[in-house]
Amino acid sequence: MKFVYVLLLLTTSFLSMSQSQVVIHADQGKHTINKHIYGHFAEHLGRCIYGGFYVGEGNKEIPNTQGVRNDIVDALKRLRIPNLRWPGGCFADTYHWKDGIGPKDKRPSIVNRWWGNVTEDNSFGTHDFLNMCELLNTEPYVSVNVGSGTVQEVADWVQYVNFDGVSPMSNLRIVNGRQAPWKVRFWGIGNEAWGCGGNMTAEYYANIYRQYATFMTGWSNAEKLYRIASGANSSDYHWTEVLMKNIPHGMLDGLALHHYSVIDWSKKGPATGFTEEQYMKTMVQALKMDELITRHSAIMDQSDPNKKIALVVDEWGGWYDVEPGTNPGFLYQQNSMRDAVLAGATLNIFHKHAERVRMANLAQTVNVLQAVILTEGEKMVLTPTYHVLDMYKVHQDATMLPVEVTAKEYSLGSDKVTSLSASASRDASGAVHISLVNIDAKQSQTVTLNLKGVKLSGTTAQILTSSKLSDHNTFDKPDLIKPKKFQDFKVSGESLTVTLPPFSVVVLEVK
Repeated sequence: MKFVYVLLLLTTSFLSMSQSQVVIHADQGKHTINKHIYGHFAEHLGRCIYGGFYVGEGNKEIPNTQGVRNDIVDALKRLRIPNLRWPGGCFADTYHWKDGIGPKDKRPSIVNRWWGNVTEDNSFGTHDFLNMCELLNTEPYVSVNVGSGTVQEVADWVQYVNFDGVSPMSNLRIVNGRQAPWKVRFWGIGNEAWGCGGNMTAEYYANIYRQYATFMTGWSNAEKLYRIASGANSSDYHWTEVLMKNIPHGMLDGLALHHYSVIDWSKKGPATGFTEEQYMKTMVQALKMDELITRHSAIMDQSDPNKKIALVVDEWGGWYDVEPGTNPGFLYQQNSMRDAVLAGATLNIFHKHAERVRMANLAQTVNVLQAVILTEGEKMVLTPTYHVLDMYKVHQDATMLPVEVTAKEYSLGSDKVTSLSASASRDASGAVHISLVNIDAKQSQTVTLNLKGVKLSGTTAQILTSSKLSDHNTFDKPDLIKPKKFQDFKVSGESLTVTLPPFSVVVLEVK
């Protein structure tokens, strides 16, 4: 009897260890992981633009180019950010672009009614943003004012930035110091039309979209605009149904989706010092992204089976209570290992849905929500989320490889999630990159990776983890969390055995 009991324990232990398995079909793959899912978001909100990106052209203390911080430019260029969304967000539907051009001392001020009622002097406008995008080697993604603007105002903006000919707006651009047009391709027609963008119904917005899109045209077939509709709030599937039905598909290139990983909108919880229960509930919301994309995509498939229209998740990330003592309207929060796990798992979901999800924007870039960069005067710190994006950039424009994940559950109370998130891709050189996230807050896990159709000739890896889930980088300790070389794996034939610490993110390169 004792022998049977011991055998049962050994068998249970073996089954537990063998539960974590990832099969990677490295000899398959037909969809590209579009680099634009690694996009970012810069709204006129708190210290994202003023005091973040932009410190003013006369600033002698912080090195800058035309007022834009050089250290931020360098950091974002390392990430190879593919696009940057601006000027909002809710701010976009109160922004009148002509107030932000011409001599800066002649520009009118604006009160930012959505974010703290602060007064802005419009010193950062169209030229400043588009020139900054050139510094960053990134494509601009401009959100236009539908909520309080006019069709003519938006048509003028398109002409101002894109027309390479004689016209009132292109002539005005030249007068303001820019000879060549910027050729902006990505345009969002309104933001959160169901909420701060006008509290519209889906049916009403569909008609408004058609009107605006009609007058937002490129100047040749080679300069066709990529027009993105204000899409659903999280699980509002009716919104997607109406827009897909009521907007002619020839007028629609992308349909947005917004989803934040929020525990409770009335009590979001702290960005640091959170409990394991709060971590779990955050991850439940983050991993819901898979279901949201699946269901919205299924609706889109009904009338767009060839997936010509992209699902654009142009706002995503963690949202917590602001840091104590900061302006509640500035949405400034710290960034911990929880955010690193959230980012890695979310990007893995985007990879999985690469056929439909072809653009996304993390909210937001600097000093707001799940920022990749925090600043304080001359100081700058890179967050754990930044490091995940840096590790994951190897997936940009690579071929998504199908993966099958078998893993144990991570549970706490009534909540439970799969403990392992994974994705894989093959780049142009033939190298395979595998991203693994151990979501479990307490338990390490051994994962067997079975690679089908590839010979393992060399494997290297990086890991991002820390001693505590709430650990974060500060201005005093900016390098507490950063990627390190990872060697806790074994190679055997076509298999890799990897041991993942709790709440860790690992990226392996297999050649």
